[in-house]
Amino acid sequence: MPPRTSRLASDLRITVERTIPLWYRDGAAPALDRPAFVRAGSGVTWWGGRLAVVQDDTAFVALVDPVTGIAEGVPMPMPGGVRQFGADRGNKRDKPDLEAVLTLPDGRLLAFGSGSTESRERLLVMGADRLPRWINAAPLYRALRAEPAFAGSELNVEGAALLGDRVRLFQRGNGAVVDGVDAVNATVDLSLTVFLAMIDQWSSGRSTDVGPALQAITPYSLGTLEGVALSFTDATAWSASHPGRVAWLAAAEDSPDTYRDGACAGSALGFIDPDGAVGYQTLRTADGALFRAKAEGIVFDREDPTLAWVVLDLDDSTRPSELCAVRVLSA
Repeated sequence: MPPRTSRLASDLRITVERTIPLWYRDGAAPALDRPAFVRAGSGVTWWGGRLAVVQDDTAFVALVDPVTGIAEGVPMPMPGGVRQFGADRGNKRDKPDLEAVLTLPDGRLLAFGSGSTESRERLLVMGADRLPRWINAAPLYRALRAEPAFAGSELNVEGAALLGDRVRLFQRGNGAVVDGVDAVNATVDLSLTVFLAMIDQWSSGRSTDVGPALQAITPYSLGTLEGVALSFTDATAWSASHPGRVAWLAAAEDSPDTYRDGACAGSALGFIDPDGAVGYQTLRTADGALFRAKAEGIVFDREDPTLAWVVLDLDDSTRPSELCAVRVLSA
């Protein structure tokens, strides 16, 4: 199937109005192996009255007040209590690599590992008890990896959106060419009912080799920014102003593969309409300058349909991730 090509949408304006560094209310917690700030924000969703942010290199769910950026950290269960990962610690390969998060209809939080390695084929589920639980979802990731139209050369699930009776996953096409196979940006739909039943099965230990049926696999060509290819980093349902529209984020990161980071030329916010039309605009500051940061998570405000909350991954373990208030104006 030829990829759907994204167009630069002249009727879409995307402005980063302010950025807020994300700090934990009570500072660092050495006993929990937690830094003083939220690192490498990679996904965001509303959970209760706060924003729940997952991080790809730190095993905490950060519950963030969007007004102040002050967060509470919920620790994930980890072997030996190690919850920070990176090249400086020599344990980057061990990180859970949570890259996408959404809130299920029953109120549970569900986060997705990228699937880029076997140790990242897990889901994280958290209910009202605020006790995060890991679920081995290898059957899901095997099914995704077995579909080259979705996974391309290197599987890297970076986004998830709840769309009525479906969950749509977004594959980031920033991988290396492997055995002549290119990286691809693509989406796939899962039946929400079937997927939830499988999650319950996997969490009870009744895992099988059968994954959910993959529906509507669609590749995309997202364009470039300053010569660097854009690739999906997250997605969410658009606000009520455009029923059926899906919002996506993409970054122009010059990375050699899914494992190593690269310089980021900037990011884009785009849409997929029910009729299949795809468009985008780059993120810019109020003075029109290109916003040169890697945007990795998006959710719309619950009251203002023109406001999106976007989290950044700065790829710097010494700096807090930032939450951006982004104005989204579309005809």
